Amino acid sequence: MNGEDMLARLVAQAQADGGDLVTLRAVVEEASELGAARTLARLGLADADAQQDIDELRELLQAWRDAKASAWRAAVDWTVRGLLALLLIGIVFRIAPGGIWR
Repeated sequence: MNGEDMLARLVAQAQADGGDLVTLRAVVEEASELGAARTLARLGLADADAQQDIDELRELLQAWRDAKASAWRAAVDWTVRGLLALLLIGIVFRIAPGGIWR
């Protein structure tokens, strides 16, 4: 018996019995499982390799985040170094008596 048949039987039982709590919980559980299975199938994640695919996607996403953070750190680092070099050059020009190239 597949999920759709089970859900149909539970709904019929709920109609016949007046929908007691146990039957309603079973209906909700079967409907949830059936919906999740359909969603995974539509996303192409219903096969045996789905877990491996998800793991690879997570690794790829983490690598992207790491690369992005590293690029930002490098950009900020080089900007700070450039500003400090300009500041040092400015100080040398201010302190040097008579200028550097005279």
